[in-house]
Amino acid sequence: MKFIQQPRHLENELIKLVPLNENDFEELYAVASDKLIWEQHPNKLRYQKDVFQNFFEGAIESKGAFFVRDAKTNEPIGSSRFYDYNENEKSVLIGYTFIGRKFWGNGYNKALKKLMMDYAFQYVDTIYFHIGAFNIRSQKAIEKIGATKIDEFEVEYYGEESKMNYIYQIMKENK
Repeated sequence: MKFIQQPRHLENELIKLVPLNENDFEELYAVASDKLIWEQHPNKLRYQKDVFQNFFEGAIESKGAFFVRDAKTNEPIGSSRFYDYNENEKSVLIGYTFIGRKFWGNGYNKALKKLMMDYAFQYVDTIYFHIGAFNIRSQKAIEKIGATKIDEFEVEYYGEESKMNYIYQIMKENK
């Protein structure tokens, strides 16, 4: 079996992941246009339409991005993606995740990460996450699911300046 970066069957009791396509821009931007979602993010301006357009283009080009939807209502929740799959090292990154504030603190982020990790761990031994150095909310959330900070480095986002990020990892045997 081969790792597919954008599988079409990922769903649990709270969420479903639908491969992101170009027709999703306006609906996803309606979630992303909330300025408070981005307040701790390295790119605090991503709520602006032109800045989000650049993010969206990178998501489409990645061929690993998902539109996260409520499993029961189909309501848009946010987005996440698999990227930088390394077959030799048996690793992949999960990131570029954001969810609407309506879904914060309700188990949606944890359900999203679990769904993606359960799928990825069928093919890889290590999952990495890049999290902005000042994004305390995301750092705490990823630590709650068992990730460990292992490094810091500058990440160059698609069409944006590089920003300091922390690298977290979860090993298959520790999940």
